[in-house]
Order: sequence, then structure tokens, then C-alpha cells
Amino acid sequence: MSRCDVVVGGGGMVGMSLAIALARGGLDVVVADPVPQSAALEPKFDGRVSALAYATVRMLTALGVWQHMAEHAQPIRDILVTDAPLGGEPSPFSLHFDPAEVGAESLGHIVENRYTRAALFTVAETLPNLRFVAPAAMTALKSAPNGIVATLANGETIEAAMAVAADGRESPMRDAMGLKVVGWSYAQWGIVATVEHEKPHNGVAYEHFLPSGPFAILPMTGNRSSLVWTEREDLAPAILKLDDNAFHAELFRRFGAHLGAIRAAGPRWSYPLKFHLARGFVQPRFALCGDSAHGIHPIAGQGLNLGLKDAAALSEVVLDAARLGLDIGNLDTLRKYERWRRFDSLALSIATDGLNRLFSNDIAPLRVLRDVGMGIVDAIGPARRFFMRHAGGDVGKLPRLMKGKAA
Repeated sequence: MSRCDVVVGGGGMVGMSLAIALARGGLDVVVADPVPQSAALEPKFDGRVSALAYATVRMLTALGVWQHMAEHAQPIRDILVTDAPLGGEPSPFSLHFDPAEVGAESLGHIVENRYTRAALFTVAETLPNLRFVAPAAMTALKSAPNGIVATLANGETIEAAMAVAADGRESPMRDAMGLKVVGWSYAQWGIVATVEHEKPHNGVAYEHFLPSGPFAILPMTGNRSSLVWTEREDLAPAILKLDDNAFHAELFRRFGAHLGAIRAAGPRWSYPLKFHLARGFVQPRFALCGDSAHGIHPIAGQGLNLGLKDAAALSEVVLDAARLGLDIGNLDTLRKYERWRRFDSLALSIATDGLNRLFSNDIAPLRVLRDVGMGIVDAIGPARRFFMRHAGGDVGKLPRLMKGKAA
């Protein structure tokens, strides 16, 4: 049996960020993941991109990660939100977010997930007190006299002061520890594809609200954009099976001609859209982090930012306890993290759920109301700046990492 301070189940972007923060703070950390590092870095493993809010960029910079991925990051210079029927003209009312209004150069950056993973692995390999074990999922947890014992799929057992589940939406460890969730399906799928286009995007991110759901065009490096296309679950499988010409025609109906000729580059990915929120985030010597604690609609592109804020808050709470000589796995210590993060997660979950329900339809009276609402928000400077700060992840009680300071 090996020993450490914290064992993390899940070596994705949230789990590895948490591990790096804890290791930089002086704790011994083991990360166990079912996917080998080489497989996790393959382009075909995850073709998605993530919109990293500027507070998240500050966190990654403080962890020493950003320098290894900055060249692959596309700044978001502007965000334009419109409402339109499929194939029709957009509403004259729209929301326009200029980062200069909140004193920022950008509202964040778009980065392919594989580059974020690669940067995290690069930093993790420099930390002697962080060990990555893969392929080896965490399969069981049991109490020990002054800690918790994790069993890995490779047969290894690890005794730690506490364990963290960062093992995704279907988290086996969350279920094993008896933490229940509230959730439902949206009857929508997310379709993801990379598109090459004729004209430069100038760093503008577009969010078109269509009857089937939001259609986001996220600027990538070069003349490329990532599409996050929300479609009805009964139509999505047929769209995914279209040949290239038919798929391009459907893209053009939604994308429009503002960036010239377009073509899909590379494979298409899809996943069902669901909501869930854990009823509790902690047990004695155990905590949930990231998607194991919550899963929200991608309408605002905040899912990863929410999980990384969990990692920043949990590392801060745990390291503060360690520096005071307290038991880092004590339930009172972990409750501080739960109180901090559960309200923020609930608030954002309600907001994204409500926006999706409001905009994913073609009901004329609702369309008029939401269009006028967008126009009012766009015309009122303080309201517009409030939403921009939300998009940048710069509201509420921020962990030290998200202020650009060490945890």
C-alpha cells in the first residue's frame, strides 16, 4: 500500500488542475485515470474546444500551465448574440459584448481540449510530489483509522488523508459514496465540428439562438471555427449521417455567409445534453469536483470554467487547512468547500437551464419578448457589463488562483 495526502480519481482537465494546485502547495498527490496519457492526447479522443474565461486564464497562468498552451489559444475579441429562425434573418435586437468595456483585452480564449491536456501533463511531469497512474480507474474507497483507502483497477491500494472524485458526469465514486444527484435530459444532442472558412473571424464568437437550440461559432486559431450545434435528439442522428455535401448545406443554413465559403474539417462528434447537480459535494474525507458534482447545458460555454473554479476553491480550502496543521479530510474542512461552490453551481445551473428553455423554441410571443429583452440589456451599460463579467468568470467570491495568485 502506498500513501499520499490526496488521491484524485480522474485525470481530465479539472482533476489534473486540482492535482497540480495541491502539489504546488506542498502536498503529495496521486492521480488515477482509466485513459493512458498517450490516448488522452490523440486528436480523435476529444475534438471539442473550450471557452476559457479570463479568470480561468489567470488560474492556469498562476499554475504555470498557460505558457505551454498560449500559442494554441485564440482570444475572444467580441461576442455577438442573436436570435433567428432557421434559415431566416436574425432579429434586429442583439447582444454585443466588447471586452474593453470591462477593462480586459479579451473575454477569454478558445483552446482545443487536447492542447489544454498536453499543457497540464507537461507541468505535472515536473512536480516530484505528483504521480499519475494510468490506465487505472479508482474502483473502490473505504475508511481507514485516519484516512481513506482507494483501490485502483490495476490492483494498487493507496491510503490518503482524503479522496476526490473528478471522474465525470457518470462518476462511479460519487455513487459508491452515496451522494445522490438531481438531473434530467434536455432531449437535445450537441454536435461538434471544426469548420474552415474563407474570411478571418477577427476573434468574434457568435451565439445564434435557433428553434432547436443554440448554435455557437467559436473562433479558433487561423481561419477556423468550432461549431457547438444543439439539435433535437430525434434529428441529430440523421444529421450526423449526412454526406459531406448535405452536411455542408445544413451548416450553411445555420452558419450564414458572413465568413465566406465554409467546409467541415475533420470528424464530427456528438453527445446527449443532460443536466445534473449533486445533492451534496462532500462526505468525510471525500469531495466531488467538476462534472462529478454538476453538469450544465453548454449554452453559455461555462461547463469547464465551473469545474476549474471547483478545483481552485477545493485546493485553497485544503491547503489553508494543511498550513494550519489541521486534518485536510475533516468534514468541517470540506464543508467550507461545499458551501462555497454548491450555491454558485446551483445558480449557474438554473440560469443556463432557463436560457435554454426560453430560447429553444419558435413560439412567436416568446420570440418577441426575448428579442426585446436582449435589446434592453444591450442598451443598458451596467447590465451589459455585468453579463460580460459573468462570461469572464469574474463575479462572486473568487478563489485566489482565479485572481492570478498562488493557492
